Amino acid sequence: MTMKMSPEEVVDAIIKTNIEINKFWKDGAPGWAPIEATHLLNRSRLDWQVSLSYCLNDFLKIVSNEKKKGYLILGWVNLGSLIEGTLKLFLSVYYKDYKNDIKAIPQKRGKMQEPDELELESLKIFFRDKNILDIQDINWITDIQHKRNAVHAYRDRDIGNHEEFIENLYKYFDFLCDIKGRLPYPDFN
Repeated sequence: MTMKMSPEEVVDAIIKTNIEINKFWKDGAPGWAPIEATHLLNRSRLDWQVSLSYCLNDFLKIVSNEKKKGYLILGWVNLGSLIEGTLKLFLSVYYKDYKNDIKAIPQKRGKMQEPDELELESLKIFFRDKNILDIQDINWITDIQHKRNAVHAYRDRDIGNHEEFIENLYKYFDFLCDIKGRLPYPDFN
């Protein structure tokens, strides 16, 4: 389905989906989500997920040779941040389950880390070890992570190309829809 969409349509769909997520979960879905999840979601910045989604339009453009690599790196940073935020949303919504699995929760200095404190590496490990995501998703996230780390612009890294970045926008949209589909929503019927 998504491959029939233009890159602009995929970005629009990402924006729309993150707006829907923000509208429902931004205030913690009071009366719907458990109280612990509500507190965590209240302090989350799902509005930034929406803003970052809008910024994806900037990385669709072909820019001058001087800017090409910089824009590509910033595009990977943006996409990696969206992925990280999507994973944190999932753990925030399922916070009760997350905090009840003491052995699986990432620790820092002997203290349990809240979902909104986790770095992408810890998120990947948690999602892999709990079999929430399959190995293809973990490998995909790892690839984005390596490319986004090129923001530390000194050491040579593979940053792919513009076409590869565009392909990954399609993958992110599918991933976002998959995560959204796993979140509980009230049945209004």
